[in-house]
Amino acid sequence: MRKRFSKVATTAVAAAGISAVAVSAGFGSHAAEAATNPQRTSGLQLDAFIVPAPQSASSVAAAFASHAVGAAKAAPAAADQAAAPAKAAPAPAKPAIVKLATVKVATAKPAHVHHAPAAPAKPYHIYDSVTPSDIPAHQNAAVYSNGAYAATAAQVAGHRNVLWIDTNGSNPRANALDVEPGDATPAGAAAWVHAKLNSDHKSVAIVYTMISQWQAVKDNVSGLPHWMQDKVRYWIADPTGVDHVVPGANATQWYWGKNYDTTTANPGFQS
Repeated sequence: MRKRFSKVATTAVAAAGISAVAVSAGFGSHAAEAATNPQRTSGLQLDAFIVPAPQSASSVAAAFASHAVGAAKAAPAAADQAAAPAKAAPAPAKPAIVKLATVKVATAKPAHVHHAPAAPAKPYHIYDSVTPSDIPAHQNAAVYSNGAYAATAAQVAGHRNVLWIDTNGSNPRANALDVEPGDATPAGAAAWVHAKLNSDHKSVAIVYTMISQWQAVKDNVSGLPHWMQDKVRYWIADPTGVDHVVPGANATQWYWGKNYDTTTANPGFQS
């Protein structure tokens, strides 16, 4: 191969007003007076007592019982009082009105989380060379893992990403295979893809080849299981000097330079 290229109510608390249960009571007392002086029955004013609500049935019953006892004690004196001049009854005391403050409970609103939009995926460049030091600094690099121009990790230190190329099919742990005269063959490409993906189902297998040999490579790869074919990425050499990606390919080496070659890769080329 000539060069390589890499890749989340107000809750109104009801002003729970104390609804008062007004119970008209004192029937025992008024009954006694009515028995003594039937003519005054129409002018009687009922006693009353206020029972704050809500109250249990037992507490209301106790209140009635207490009132009834008082009425029974008052009954003997009713006859004596009948002959006495009528006195104006004092105005009944008005129950105090207690105003309850309305409690407002604020409902917490969920904080709005701003998510930074994901950067749009777009094609990128990869630079390859038989002389690693010629590759532009801090750029995506592609170098050989074996053969006459094998590079070392130290030679490509500092590059954004490094794509390692196997020149003869003996290193399925490399990222790509170089298929061209003098290197791996189209038949050898299928064997390399099988070995690589069989050892690592999560990886992809990049095959670099000349545009003239591309069909031969695809014919051989077509015999592999479909899931393996789906993981093959084609890196095609088409040195027109114009930045482009050959239709159907995942990357294209479009420029052959004196010091390095340039490839444009589509998103997903290395994944």
